[in-house]
Amino acid sequence: MTALFLDLSAIQSVPAANLNRDDLGSPKTVRYGNTPRIRVSSQSWKRVIRHGVEADLGEKAARTRLVPVKVRQALQRAGWPADLAAFAGAQVAVSAGKKGIGTEKEGHTSVLLFLPESGLEELVTVCVEHREQLEQNLDKKKPGQILPADRIEEILKRRTASISLLGRMLAELPGANVDGAAQVAHAFTTHAAEPQRDYFTAVDDWLGEADTGSGHLDTSEFSAGVFYRYATVNITDLLKNLDGDDKAARTVLGSFAEHFLLSLPQAKKNSTAPHTVPDLAYLAVRTQRPLSLAAAFETPVKHRDGGFALSSREALAAHAGDLNRLTGNRHRPFHGHATVDDTTDLTPLGGAHGSFYDLIDAAVEAALPVAGAQA
Repeated sequence: MTALFLDLSAIQSVPAANLNRDDLGSPKTVRYGNTPRIRVSSQSWKRVIRHGVEADLGEKAARTRLVPVKVRQALQRAGWPADLAAFAGAQVAVSAGKKGIGTEKEGHTSVLLFLPESGLEELVTVCVEHREQLEQNLDKKKPGQILPADRIEEILKRRTASISLLGRMLAELPGANVDGAAQVAHAFTTHAAEPQRDYFTAVDDWLGEADTGSGHLDTSEFSAGVFYRYATVNITDLLKNLDGDDKAARTVLGSFAEHFLLSLPQAKKNSTAPHTVPDLAYLAVRTQRPLSLAAAFETPVKHRDGGFALSSREALAAHAGDLNRLTGNRHRPFHGHATVDDTTDLTPLGGAHGSFYDLIDAAVEAALPVAGAQA
């Protein structure tokens, strides 16, 4: 099968917000083209995309260190003594694979696990089935592995579609690693931008009329700008992870594309409400390798008509035209765009589509025709 990739690019204007904070609470930044830009990390955007995909598919997964704790809590709710429930929860980690998974303070695993949420109930069931053995070994100093290692391992290694899409790293269990099919880039502003400070106060509603001052005052930081966003999905790898299920791959691919375009990190949403959507979306199916258009903004765009959005759309189209020429328009069976702007010449971005959904449907059909995967 020929390698297939779906490239997704977007230009999105975001007003005053702090979508993704650093360790000091400031908007993250990056210097690109010797110019400071505001940045939103790929991890931040990828998490909200994952939650959207899981909601669409109805199969939630959890990235967590709390599996032993959740098992203990479930057993206690079922009436188990606290010490036995804690021992059983710890045994879930100890009995995973040949060497087990280490635990730390308060019973947390030493590494993040990524498993279907339904797996928790199955782990509890395993503990219930082996309650007698757990009781017999409760007071031993070195009880070893009490629960069936192969069964615990099988549950922890199970995958959902989102795990197949985004991958999983778990070196402690051989065969549990999943090479993710999706790659998400850090978003950055197409123009020079730096964080700004906001001094704010909160009024005490019960102060008397003669009282002055505020109940609280502080400063925070925010930013605003036009972002370039990019992601790519290796459709060949996605199909492999989904055991060749074309129908599932189309569903996952369409869901990922939708949430890439329509999701937004939720940091400080209550105080900023920055709920915008992209001004321009560009999707391309490629058969040789993915191509980011980030270099369109290595030279920061200048404002036009008082803003950066129009200049950003023009810069993206111009750079796409250059790449089309350099690559001879080869290895790209489909590309198209959807935009708020019907006056700018966006010919280098392929055919125009009336909505994001029309664009997504066309791209998925080009990549994975209903009759079967492209050969």
